[in-house]
Amino acid sequence: MDAITNRQLDEAWQCVSPHVRRTPILTSRLLDEETGFRVALKAEMFQRTGAYKIRGALNKLRVLSPEQKQRGVICSSAGNHAQGVALAATLSGVRAVVVMAENATPSKIAATQAYGAQVILHGTIWDDANEEALRIVAGQGLAYVHPFDDQDLIAGQATLGREIVEQLRDVEVVLVPIGGGGLISGVAQAVKRISPRARVVGVESSGAPGMRESVRAGRVVTLDAVDCVIDGLRVRRVGELTREMVARWVDDIVTVPDADIFESVVWLMSRQKLVAEGAAAATVAALRSGLVKAAPGARVVCLLSGGNLNLDQLAGLIWN
Repeated sequence: MDAITNRQLDEAWQCVSPHVRRTPILTSRLLDEETGFRVALKAEMFQRTGAYKIRGALNKLRVLSPEQKQRGVICSSAGNHAQGVALAATLSGVRAVVVMAENATPSKIAATQAYGAQVILHGTIWDDANEEALRIVAGQGLAYVHPFDDQDLIAGQATLGREIVEQLRDVEVVLVPIGGGGLISGVAQAVKRISPRARVVGVESSGAPGMRESVRAGRVVTLDAVDCVIDGLRVRRVGELTREMVARWVDDIVTVPDADIFESVVWLMSRQKLVAEGAAAATVAALRSGLVKAAPGARVVCLLSGGNLNLDQLAGLIWN
C-alpha cells in the first residue's frame, strides 16, 4: 500500500483538527533576500507537546478497537513520539506506557509523565527500549504505536500538509525533514492531492541518508553506520511503507551535514527568534545551502517540525 485514500485523509482531519493548534505560517525577509525565493516557515514548534507527533498518534488511537483501547497502548521513544502518544492517549481516555532508555534526558521523562503516560526505563539505547516495549506487547496485549511506519499514523501526519496548502494556496515547494519517513509520507500525499503541481523535497542528514539510499535501491536499505547526532534524523533503517510512499509521492531528497543544520538552529534563534530542534532546522539548512531548485520568486515552505531542542546540546553549539 503506497497511498492513503481521500476518505482516510478526511477522517484523519476530522479526528485531529479539533485537538491540535493550527500553527502559524511565518515569513522571513532575510531568507527571501538570501535565497531569492518567497520563503514561509510552518512553525510546528508551537504545536501541543512542541512538535507534530500528536497528529499521527491521535489518528492511530482513533482506529483502535474498544478492546485495544481498554488494554492501552505502548511505544518506545526518548523524544517527540513519546510525548505525542502520551498526550493523545490522555485526550482519548486510553492508558499509555512509554519505554525509554535509562539514560534518557530527565526533562523528557518528566514531560512524558506530565502528559499522562507511565514511563518504563530499560537499556541504554532505543533498540533496547524497543525490544522491551515489544516484550510488554506480547505479555500484556497493549497496542504498539510505531513511530513512523504505520498507515493510520501517517494519515494523521498528513493533516499538517493539508494545513500548509490551506494557509498558502500558492505554495510551489515544501521542504520536509526525513527520519523514518512518516511525516513526509503524510505531508506529501496531502499536498499533492490538493495542489498537484507543488513539489515536495525531503531533507536528511548527510550522515544518515537512509531514505535516499532506500529509494535509489528500490528497497529498504539498513545503513551500516550512522554519523548523525540529531535525534529526529538519526535512523539506520526507514520504514517499508514509508519508503514506498516516498518513492511515489516525493520529488527529491537532499542531504545536509549536521554542522550546517546546527548552524541553522542558531541562525533561526538569532535572526527569527524561533527555537527549532535539529530535524526542524534541517529544512532551513537545505534552503540556505542552495540545495533547493526552483524559479526565482517561488513560494517555498520550510516545515519546522518541532522545537524540543536539547538545551545541553544547544550550550555545546554556542560555546564550542
